Amino acid sequence: MRAAGLADVPEQTALVAAAAFPKGTVAMRVRQELAEVFADEPFASAFGVRGAPSLSPGMVALVTVLQFAET
Repeated sequence: MRAAGLADVPEQTALVAAAAFPKGTVAMRVRQELAEVFADEPFASAFGVRGAPSLSPGMVALVTVLQFAET
């Protein structure tokens, strides 16, 4: 497991996203409001210790939620 948590959004990316979507998007609001919900620790037991390192467990959980929200 590669426990890194959610990386900060680069400043330029945040500026462009805010300009393109002044009211925000569902994905932007989910990440902004629920980032602490997707900490790595609660998901760590779901990831093995052998094999190639995976993505951050919190990141995988966040992407899953965002995919569900898009359907």
